[in-house]
Amino acid sequence: MRLISLLTLVITAFLASASKETTQSTNLDFVNVFVGSSYVGHTTPAAAYPLGMVQPGPHTGNCNWKYTCGYNYDDNTILGFTQNKLSGTGCSDLNDLLIMPFCGSDARDPYSSTFNKDSEVAAPGYYGVTLTQNRVKADMTCSQRVALHRYQFLDDNPGVYIDYQTGQSFTEGSLRIRVKEYNITQINDSTILGYETIQMWVTRRLYFAIRFSSPIVSADTLLQTTGIAPRIVYRFGLSKGQTLLTKVSLSSVSELSALANIDAEMPHWNFDAVLAANREQWAQLLDIISIDGTNEQKANFYTSLYHLFFQPNNICDTDGRFRGPTDQVAFSATGKHYSTLSIWDTFRAAQPLLTLLRPDAVSDIVNSMLTHSQAMGFLPIWTVWGQENYCMIGNHAVPIIVEACLRNLPGIDHERAFREIKKTLTTSHRGSNWEAYDKHGYFPFDIITTESVSKTLECGYDDYCAALLAHKLGKTDDEKFFLSRSRYFRNLFDPSTGLMRGRDSSGNWRSPFTPLSLSHSEKIGGDYTEGNSWQYSWHVLQDIPALIRLMGGNKRFTAKLDSLFSLQADASQTGTLSDVTGLIGQYAHGNEPSHHVIYLFAMAGKPRRTAELIREVFDRFYHPRPDGLCGNDDCGQMSAWYIFSALGFYPVNPAAGEYVLGAPQIPKATIHLPNGRQFTMIAHGLSDTNKYVKHVTLNGKRLRRAHITYSDIIAGGTLEFTMCD
Repeated sequence: MRLISLLTLVITAFLASASKETTQSTNLDFVNVFVGSSYVGHTTPAAAYPLGMVQPGPHTGNCNWKYTCGYNYDDNTILGFTQNKLSGTGCSDLNDLLIMPFCGSDARDPYSSTFNKDSEVAAPGYYGVTLTQNRVKADMTCSQRVALHRYQFLDDNPGVYIDYQTGQSFTEGSLRIRVKEYNITQINDSTILGYETIQMWVTRRLYFAIRFSSPIVSADTLLQTTGIAPRIVYRFGLSKGQTLLTKVSLSSVSELSALANIDAEMPHWNFDAVLAANREQWAQLLDIISIDGTNEQKANFYTSLYHLFFQPNNICDTDGRFRGPTDQVAFSATGKHYSTLSIWDTFRAAQPLLTLLRPDAVSDIVNSMLTHSQAMGFLPIWTVWGQENYCMIGNHAVPIIVEACLRNLPGIDHERAFREIKKTLTTSHRGSNWEAYDKHGYFPFDIITTESVSKTLECGYDDYCAALLAHKLGKTDDEKFFLSRSRYFRNLFDPSTGLMRGRDSSGNWRSPFTPLSLSHSEKIGGDYTEGNSWQYSWHVLQDIPALIRLMGGNKRFTAKLDSLFSLQADASQTGTLSDVTGLIGQYAHGNEPSHHVIYLFAMAGKPRRTAELIREVFDRFYHPRPDGLCGNDDCGQMSAWYIFSALGFYPVNPAAGEYVLGAPQIPKATIHLPNGRQFTMIAHGLSDTNKYVKHVTLNGKRLRRAHITYSDIIAGGTLEFTMCD
């Protein structure tokens, strides 16, 4: 706790001295952007604008799973500063345009530098560090589309090195070939325009503009050792003690669009003004929820809220144009088109939380999905920079869209939404073989050779959501069709084991059946996605009562569920998989398919077990330090689980608009709703021993149900938990 307080004081003091206009928000000061940047969290401390296009920050490693965001807290060398980042993902991309300031006349190659950890300071909208070898104090901030770097040179002969080839890559081999074509032009003494076609997780077009605050006096191209794009050292005729500022803007449309972003968003060179404007945006978001609690609780909570708003990213230029998934340039009348959509992860809690806190952003995200679908022929699965990468399973844009429609969020055409949903769920496309699904009532493992069980279970939830929207729109036949499909999970339930088990096209069970064995399509095959049968057998979000009946009623169900949390197995039984982390028995909190499971006890009449396990997860797997997350944050999903669970409820079935009651972990919280109302949660008597819920009242009336609803929350009011031991 002392470390948290010290870090808060250091960052607050530094940023206050950097800008007299720094916001007074205390919530902002509790964010520790280094949380999750070590171990397996895969988060970045880069400067970011809420849901913005650029995230300038440090690049410390590449070509390794621990570097999917380009940074690991345990490193002591910085390779340079890149302009855009993925946060908390399990795959690599972005980290474009590596820029590194330095002092000295020697031709060092590369221009990486050690740095003193004590000099590294980061907060929402800001990153700064002193480069020991390069003799430069570097800091950076950004607007929505423009990164702003400031380099104070501490020695003679300053310069800037730019590597136009480097970006986040899976392997050394992919790094060498990631740039397929490029063009770089210096249009005047201080401005560079460029274009690259990049192939990594997706194939994308990157256009950029770089503008320096001092004229370029020389540009020396270094011998190329990796790939085709150049590495250039720029000199500016500056001396020791002088400062250089650098603006970098990105675009998916054109070089001139990137340049126009600079002119529209950042026509001046006032670093402190850009930083203050950025932090004001973060302050407004972080102030949506006010909480009571210890400094450590506040650090965990507000860092989680910060991670929630790091992505997705609006890739529209200032003129509203963007490049869509079929390489077409399109226009958004709202100026918003969101990408970096980690949908398989975020549909579970991150998107439902955004629906409560920022419904306007959700409307724009949904319309971005519908625009994507009209171009591609199906809704997005996982997008980066506007392009589809097909990562993960299911078509989980469906529950996000349906949730938005059922909540009547503004600006969404419900008929258009259903049209794209129906097309996606009935016309086969990559990863979705509807002919096999409908013929057999599941995905047979001899036809769908990887992840067949997980795909059946995940797609069943999408079908259920489609049925909900069909019902709202009065489409009776469609409702019946999708509702029938949503029950396909029954066909994979094996009564002899009480688990979900693969079947072939003849109806035969997978044999031999190894329910503890971990599987993953890209690595080791098998019938499950980043998990095993024990972890996936609870994935019937749409009909937990039916799953309880299949397993023999509440008593047998909760006994089986208890076994999940006590079942011990070693690697000889399970194999190893980097995504399956944060284990309590076979429950894996570090991976998303487990996130609803703890709440199933409450749904089956055993809420005290839910309370015990929530506390255990909080105590073991969420800490405000670099190694404080037990799994990939996955664009805010791990963080959203924390926020909901701290508040005392969780959306097991997100589209239904119901939140299962758990056990709050903070004494009080108030959500300042977009409609001007407030929803307050109070946990009376909460303590280390008082972790159980004795009873719950909503607006003074005793609750006799195990959930609250979306309508309960947006109406405003007070949810009170009386805690006991």
